[in-house]
Amino acid sequence: MTTTAPRFGAAPAAPLVRLLLVATVLLGTVFTVLSGTASAHAALTGSTPEDGAVVATAPKDVTLTFSEQVALSDSSIRVLDPSNKRVDTQKIRNLSSGKTVSYAVDLHAGLPDGTYTVAWQAVSADSHPVSGAFTFSIGAPSKTEATLPAEKAGGGLVGFLYDVARYVSYAGFILLVGGSAFVLGSWPRGASVRPLQRLVVQGWIALTAATLVLLLLRTPYTGSGELADAFDLGGLRAVLTTKSGTALVSRLLLLGAAALFVAVLFGAYARRETPTNEDEAKEKKDLTFGLTVGGVVVASGIAATWALSEHASTGIQAGLAMPVDVLHLLAVATWLGGLTALLVALYRAPSIEAAAVRRFSRTAFVSVVVLAATGLYQSWRQVGSWSALGDTSYGQLLLVKVGLVAVLVAIAFFSRRWTARLGEPTPVPTEASTEAGTDAATSAETEAGAGAEAAAGTGSGSGSGAAVLAGAGAAAESGAESASGSETSTGQGTRSETVAASTTAVGDTHRVAQLARQQAAMATARQKRLRDADTERSGLRRSVLAEAGVAVVLLAVTTVLTSTEPGRTAEEEANRTGASASASATAEPVDVTLPFDTGGQNGKGTVQVTLDPGTSGANLMHLYIDGPDGQPLDVPEVKVAFTLTSQKIGPLPIVPERFAAGHWSADGVQIPMPGDWKLQVTVRTSDIDQTTVDKNVKIG
Repeated sequence: MTTTAPRFGAAPAAPLVRLLLVATVLLGTVFTVLSGTASAHAALTGSTPEDGAVVATAPKDVTLTFSEQVALSDSSIRVLDPSNKRVDTQKIRNLSSGKTVSYAVDLHAGLPDGTYTVAWQAVSADSHPVSGAFTFSIGAPSKTEATLPAEKAGGGLVGFLYDVARYVSYAGFILLVGGSAFVLGSWPRGASVRPLQRLVVQGWIALTAATLVLLLLRTPYTGSGELADAFDLGGLRAVLTTKSGTALVSRLLLLGAAALFVAVLFGAYARRETPTNEDEAKEKKDLTFGLTVGGVVVASGIAATWALSEHASTGIQAGLAMPVDVLHLLAVATWLGGLTALLVALYRAPSIEAAAVRRFSRTAFVSVVVLAATGLYQSWRQVGSWSALGDTSYGQLLLVKVGLVAVLVAIAFFSRRWTARLGEPTPVPTEASTEAGTDAATSAETEAGAGAEAAAGTGSGSGSGAAVLAGAGAAAESGAESASGSETSTGQGTRSETVAASTTAVGDTHRVAQLARQQAAMATARQKRLRDADTERSGLRRSVLAEAGVAVVLLAVTTVLTSTEPGRTAEEEANRTGASASASATAEPVDVTLPFDTGGQNGKGTVQVTLDPGTSGANLMHLYIDGPDGQPLDVPEVKVAFTLTSQKIGPLPIVPERFAAGHWSADGVQIPMPGDWKLQVTVRTSDIDQTTVDKNVKIG
């Protein structure tokens, strides 16, 4: 005997579905631990004084220059003296002009000689925190007791919680938008299916809760790093004035509109599932149009809160990159969120039509096309070159993402093949049919007894339970008629006997409930056997589950990618650092020979000065003094000074130590910056005879 398998039935595999939904957060946590603190977009490109510089007099201020716009507070730049006391006025001045982004902090007057530490922390334009430190010296280097925070900005427990909240917010957005789009565009009848309703509502709850957590953690994440500061009202007010704070508050307001959308979708829209006249059909059509337009507007607005506060808002072509990023996020949510909704429908919904699966298949194809186009543009914009694909963290993560998308598309290809075969009736094996028919007859006997007992119970006040079981008995009779004729006859005879027996059990509500549970269990088992015999539908369930599993990994990689320094910026910074290192590597030691004459006895000779490696920073200096005969000349005192007239730096005094007769040296000679320096050498040959000779030398 041949029968057609049912659409889809409820399955006991619900734990697998729930596990898949939770796996996004767990996998995101793993990626957070493995990736560490993410690099940020902005970078410190220069400072005055420079790192390691030695200045003759105390500067009036310290200036920092960045590669892009950053957000600073009054405590973002701290200057500490050798005893770890703060010596800046805590008032930051914005010196930015054109493409130059510079900030300065004033220093107290009359600072003593020694080594000073500059610790800075800022928030880059793509909302990620950056921090660093460097030193400079007044007069000469000295020991310092200045201490810096052990944790970098955005690290520690606060950074971990912030990253987890980001994963949850992305997952919630995908479930909310993708689940709603699946109902409206592919399966309108799904609006009344409880598992789908729970999926979308859980997405809304996850996104709302994660957004609140991100807003509270923003102060410690970009500042102190202390979790207790999450409840600092002053810090929260400051966050609300920033671009990231504004984006998070806007997202919360849009989620309020999204709550109204969900309420209408699963309320008024679900109640109009089957219109009975033209007026109701028109009302449903208008409601569908309104929900579609409103849903697109709200979803686009929520997606824009990411585009306005992360990578898309900085760098080249920001005006084009932001709407492209919104399209990218919507395509991801429609595809992956709809995939999750389909998975829930396959395992948890009472039934789903093959036409709905085909409609989602077409929607997913369009989403993948949009995803590929927008992703290609984003890759070019953020990577910039082929070399950055393999040489930067961003490029390597992007290659992993592309590989995962390729795997996902390959699995989707097989899902489409299973979808195309759903319309073909699947014959169930004879053994299964016979067993199903026997079960149907047996079930009919039990259900009929329940119906009769319920009917008898009606007279004793059990009306509601009787009505339910009467309907169940009618359904069971229909199922029994599909079995063989002899089995039907036997079922009818047994049913008559059951009716007679059941009349003695009037009012036995416990028995009614027990029979109802038996009937439901037998119907479920029978439906499962028929469903499992349908190879096409079983194949579709497996392929969709595989798609969802890869999608979870893809979501985790994408979230890490959004917090990683773009390859274009990283490569530019590497080139800048490499050029500086290359210049240092190719610089030649400075070697200068100067004649001198102090005017006294044995006052003539030459002084040879060697500065190695002859670049900005620390150098080793040697001085050799020879007499007119070319032999080493021992003199009482030698002093050296360097002056950079163009930058008004110096003279920087250096007192070398006597190493041997005619040989003097100094270690750690600090040259603040490259340039044309004036070298002055003072030679004293007696108590009253000395002279100073000088020469301009190019250093660095």
